[in-house]
Amino acid sequence: QVQLVESGGGLVQAGGSLRLSCVASGRTINTYAMAWFRQAPGKEREFVGGINWSGHSTYYADSVKGRFTMFRDNAKNTMYLQMNALKNEDTAVYYCAADSTASSLRVGVLDYGMDYWGEGTLVTVSS
Repeated sequence: QVQLVESGGGLVQAGGSLRLSCVASGRTINTYAMAWFRQAPGKEREFVGGINWSGHSTYYADSVKGRFTMFRDNAKNTMYLQMNALKNEDTAVYYCAADSTASSLRVGVLDYGMDYWGEGTLVTVSS
């Protein structure tokens, strides 16, 4: 079993930055593809971005491309989401996820094939 714990959420003004962290425990995640998702109030969960096992390949939703950056430190069993130029519409609970069965993001598969999920961290962007 893999436990994922997100942190780093909070209140930030529009145009500001936050860095989210996702720490894994229980197993080493250095062979897993991972991703960030978010769910805004009253909306369905949506994909934010994904990263392959090495961190050398990333994939982002159009809504965050150019503003958000994912990276990982496998030695620390941790994945990060650097969020810059935040907008009101980025307000959401952010979830990290891991795919224990694939090293690269499985585009086209439900939830990109993620089988482990964290509890989420709230990001609120104010005007």
